[in-house]
Amino acid sequence: MRTELKYIELKSGFSDNGTAWIGLVSFSKSGKTVYFDGKGFQSLNGTGVSGGNYYEIESGNEYWISGVKKNMSDRHKFGGGKIFVEKRILSDYLQIVGKSELPKADYELTEVETEKPTERINEYIARIKSEEQIFINKVFIFF
Repeated sequence: MRTELKYIELKSGFSDNGTAWIGLVSFSKSGKTVYFDGKGFQSLNGTGVSGGNYYEIESGNEYWISGVKKNMSDRHKFGGGKIFVEKRILSDYLQIVGKSELPKADYELTEVETEKPTERINEYIARIKSEEQIFINKVFIFF
């Protein structure tokens, strides 16, 4: 299982002020699904409407997910709010940004769900695809 440190920010309903994290994400075998904090995300492939580049599979909320910046300028320049940093990756993050501690005014340590919800997400996707197929079949029969 491939993992990477990423910047994750909720965009739906918040523009550039959504809750944001620096955390360890993991990827599905295909690399198409990103897992973080008990959620699964897939790429919007440039179709986001709220400024996101990924969507959370179960809620549909848009998120911005990117690599962390060495200069700590992950949040948009017009955005605001604290960035939550996963406790378990703090030393790795501090090494990347070349700091000995987090600036307390802009960052806060947190813990997140570390279980990768592969089975739940795969079941959800299968159920949605099945419901879509039933709808298509009903429309086809109607016409």
